[in-house]
Amino acid sequence: MSAALLELCPPQVLRQYALIADGERGIVVGPRGDFCWMCLPRWDSPAVFSSLLGGAGVYAVTPEQRYVWGGHYEERSLIWRSRWVTTDGIVECREALAFPGDTHTAVVLRRIRALDKPVRMRVALDVRADFGTTMTKLSCADGLWTGRSGPHRFRWAGGAEARADDDGSLRTVLDVVPGRDHDLVLELSDHELSGDPVDAAEAWPTTESAWRHAVPELTGTMADVDTQLAYAVLRGLTSSSGGMVAAATMSLPERAKEGRNYDYRYCWIRDQCYAGQAIAVAGAHPLLDDAVRFVTERVLADGPDLRPAYCVDAGPPPAEQELSLPGYPGAAVKTGNWVGEQFQLDSFGEALLLLAAAARLDRLDSTHWGAVHTLVDAIEKRCGDVDAGIWELDDRRWAHSRLMCAAGLRRIAGVASLREGARWLQLADKLVADVSTDCLHHDGRWQRAPDDPGVDAALLLPGLRGAVPADDARTVATLAAVRRELTQDGFVYRYRPDQRDLGQAEGAFLLCNFVMALADHQQGNELAALQWFERGRTACGPPGLLTEEYDVGQRQLRGNLPQAFAHALLFESAHVLSEDFTA
Repeated sequence: MSAALLELCPPQVLRQYALIADGERGIVVGPRGDFCWMCLPRWDSPAVFSSLLGGAGVYAVTPEQRYVWGGHYEERSLIWRSRWVTTDGIVECREALAFPGDTHTAVVLRRIRALDKPVRMRVALDVRADFGTTMTKLSCADGLWTGRSGPHRFRWAGGAEARADDDGSLRTVLDVVPGRDHDLVLELSDHELSGDPVDAAEAWPTTESAWRHAVPELTGTMADVDTQLAYAVLRGLTSSSGGMVAAATMSLPERAKEGRNYDYRYCWIRDQCYAGQAIAVAGAHPLLDDAVRFVTERVLADGPDLRPAYCVDAGPPPAEQELSLPGYPGAAVKTGNWVGEQFQLDSFGEALLLLAAAARLDRLDSTHWGAVHTLVDAIEKRCGDVDAGIWELDDRRWAHSRLMCAAGLRRIAGVASLREGARWLQLADKLVADVSTDCLHHDGRWQRAPDDPGVDAALLLPGLRGAVPADDARTVATLAAVRRELTQDGFVYRYRPDQRDLGQAEGAFLLCNFVMALADHQQGNELAALQWFERGRTACGPPGLLTEEYDVGQRQLRGNLPQAFAHALLFESAHVLSEDFTA
């Protein structure tokens, strides 16, 4: 890609990016109308648009005149409308991946509309396979561009007048007038593109209808717009296999120059369980069944060797390696993730919590109950093993991991037969007693591990999920300790990684804000719960997306985008907290 094209779309702060997705892959959309990140054919494949990380490959639709940017999602969808107010008028570009997505072929829809005056739009298309390292071959016939980059074929309609540069990119300028929309349709596939090109007039209403069907109309929550967007985000990140990726991106740093930049384009069992449990609060919606299906299949396949994360096709994540790209400022580019080699005990407990939530809504069959028995057997076998824990650190006997297994056992016992339930409750009691022996701090709260007396916001979850009662002294003391030691300016941090002040080592953890809101709600602290909830959801930018962390001092999102578990807990807390105001 030419230097001029790279300069057209420099990286922006993360709060300005939107995401469009079709379940099989996603596209990150920048404020300049730049599609700066897209992997093909699936989430964890190499990128064909990688300008977000300084690589070649971008698809931009940008006003020629000076402008200010805005935008919004259409209700109950991931259809995004970029909006620019120029020096002469207002123009929008409606953006979507045709939905639901095909596992091999992506259809990118863009519709440009001048709202009041004619406008000139600059368009650039540069498809570059394998993170921008593969050259593109182009041809044009009857106004339809076709091309190939590495293993991918593409065709592009709506840019008949485009000029092909020597580097394989296409550029054109479009004159768009009010009342006459201009459609651009890009098809990309790892197969040959046969048949007629996609017709925008048919693809748009099909996509609109599919999103309306996929995202329920959710009302009466603490934040209906954010709640419906959260569901749409979770649906957009969920493939036809049922697997939900943790985020659409990789290598977006949690903290500049600290080396904490990871590839999150994989399906974490824990995250999937968080999402399923959150959806269950609102009812038996399809995303709950997706989570149950994917987790059940993995549990039955791997049993006590259940991995913390998988690819959407159920394979293991590849090992981490660096790529020779400039990267998002402040971070090297890494693909793959070592998590596949870890053991995370709490995943067994979270899977039981998911299945228990589904059972209460009558969504389990005999196959799912087979997974329940496999999980219980795995906990019995491995509950004494050290594990990497929720934060994927050194192997220890983490209190959180054992307590979440106890929570899962108690919840599933509540929907099981009396004989089995009694046995599972005994195992839960044993686990809680074990943690009380080596992880009960002298001030009465839970501590992180036998050799780590620190406070951890994750230790709010056992009380929320029923490992111990809400009024248990250990639950109350843990909440008080988190409030005292891990909160600042209305935001919650997960733990103190070192002796520095909060915010110096890492950002606030947005998941923890919503967990804190649920914990205060459980204790009857309605006003405090509302404050944690509202503070957490203000971290987003105009598109409404949340990352993993938030830099409170700089008021900026940090980490990969969008982070599924943050949206899942926002969804859950928005429903649960509404009980305080509708009772």
